[in-house]
Amino acid sequence: MTDPHRPVLSAAEQSADAWELFSRTSARLRRLVPYRSAVWTAADPETGLITAPMLVENLGSGEGCAAYWESELLEENVVPFRELARASSPAAGLRAATDGLPARSARFRRLLLDQGVHDELRVVLRIGDRPWGLVSLFRTTDAFRPDEIALLADLSRPLAERLRGFARPLASAPRTDSPAPGLILFDARGEALSINDEARHHLALLPRGPSYASTLGVRLPIWVIGTALQARAVADGWDHGNARVRIRTTEGRWLSCHASCLTGPGGRPGPVALVIEPATPADLAVLVAEAYGLTSRELQITQLIARGMTTAEMATTLFISPHTVRDHIKTVFAKAGVSSRGELVARLFIEHYWPALPEPTEVRRPGEPAAHARTLAKPARMLATPARMPTLLQAPACNS
Repeated sequence: MTDPHRPVLSAAEQSADAWELFSRTSARLRRLVPYRSAVWTAADPETGLITAPMLVENLGSGEGCAAYWESELLEENVVPFRELARASSPAAGLRAATDGLPARSARFRRLLLDQGVHDELRVVLRIGDRPWGLVSLFRTTDAFRPDEIALLADLSRPLAERLRGFARPLASAPRTDSPAPGLILFDARGEALSINDEARHHLALLPRGPSYASTLGVRLPIWVIGTALQARAVADGWDHGNARVRIRTTEGRWLSCHASCLTGPGGRPGPVALVIEPATPADLAVLVAEAYGLTSRELQITQLIARGMTTAEMATTLFISPHTVRDHIKTVFAKAGVSSRGELVARLFIEHYWPALPEPTEVRRPGEPAAHARTLAKPARMLATPARMPTLLQAPACNS
């Protein structure tokens, strides 16, 4: 008997990036599980929030997409993604979950019903409890069958593993000077009030995708809108998670987007302040470790290597034997495809996320000719020394 998963997994394996994975997988999956429209999006594995890229098929405008995620975060819905990420099965059909009464979900009543949607099948592409992608499939006739829901559940982990691989650093990512953090303010209704030039600069580097037209003369990507909505959800008590997401730019580098709801008069929720800025090594420690499939212990080992600790020092710090430390280091080297500690630190951190080197500075003694001037600059080998890496141990540990 032919394995029904094979065509979909083959399409995923042939994909060069996350966008192509969504496109290829959707085309193959539609032959096995027919549907009219769909949303495929990457997710930040730490917060579960949507991030780039996002593929929207046969659905409405960016404004409609924003309304969909607003409902997801701020309304009482059936099988929200945050619950599905921790459920025994990563996939669920709306009609099956409501005993044939989908109107129990605010999302269906307010948005899907008017678009002629009959049923929605949701799946979180996850590894353990780490979501790497979110998928919604929509039908205008017939409900999704139990075997179709089970098929999507079976595809969750292998597709998540493929997505995880695309989060690895790109050797071709350019080193550029990092501008100051960008700031966008949103009012209580979610409308953008003001923006600085730095935010405009960062927004221009984000991939194309669903966006919302603002009165500020810029279209705000749905990933930015989602982060601001999450801050409002936390302030209103709908959620207790973090309003924080990492987004990869068109240049292959990472931005960190985080938002917080300010307090207004009388203690009432005020505007939402959203900051978008280049991600720091600490921001990316867990993401990069997850992308290489490192366990929480292996991430600890990697971080201690970055601090320049010896095997004996790591054993004392972690209360394990030096032999166990060496076994972990060997496993980390194999997963990252390196053969030395220096190469490991360069691969995971310095090569891709260390700030650009300062320009050389000419220093002359009084009366010394320009030809004899000495150039003083920190040599690259010093910056690449593990002991000079920033402390990353404050980053949360990832699951195995």
